[in-house]
Amino acid sequence: MQPSELPDLAHTRTRPAHWLATAAALAAAIALAGGLQSATASQPGKTAARPGDHTAPADPRPKTAPDPARVALPLECGAIGSVISQKTTGDLDGDRTPETVVAAHCDAGSGTPPSGIYVLAHDRKGTPRVVATLIDTSRQQTADKLAIHDGTVTATLLGYSSAQTPRCCPDLKETAEWQWKDGKFLRTAGSEPRAL
Repeated sequence: MQPSELPDLAHTRTRPAHWLATAAALAAAIALAGGLQSATASQPGKTAARPGDHTAPADPRPKTAPDPARVALPLECGAIGSVISQKTTGDLDGDRTPETVVAAHCDAGSGTPPSGIYVLAHDRKGTPRVVATLIDTSRQQTADKLAIHDGTVTATLLGYSSAQTPRCCPDLKETAEWQWKDGKFLRTAGSEPRAL
């Protein structure tokens, strides 16, 4: 075959312009693939974040109710110490973290010492503390029953009709309810004291 009979393959000859165009196209393809992969990549067990997703910082407070044994209650009992007579737990403020409500009194050993009713919650560091006093011991009442239902604290309180009524024997009974409203606990319902 004569050289003149060879097919014209001039268009298959490589020139520097061809190599530059190929390299540029390849680099663009790699950059596009890398960008798509980083946008959709996710760690094992996690979903990729989407635009507009906002993640709140983790709440350090425990998801268990505060332990009253870890809290100094505002009772003045001196050397005799105090006793928790009633305890109940539940979410009172709607934050899906339970609070503890306790009735406590001084460990007098006899008679019917007055109760204080206290609400315990965890602070921002997860430490339990008293956040509210629902009944102070100065009211001279004793908590007979204590419960939480649907965010409402309910207590049955025993008291005295006069200063002459013996402290061993309460002769009045009433019920009281408290709810968390407008940043504080408000007494929302209850009965008038009635004779036992």
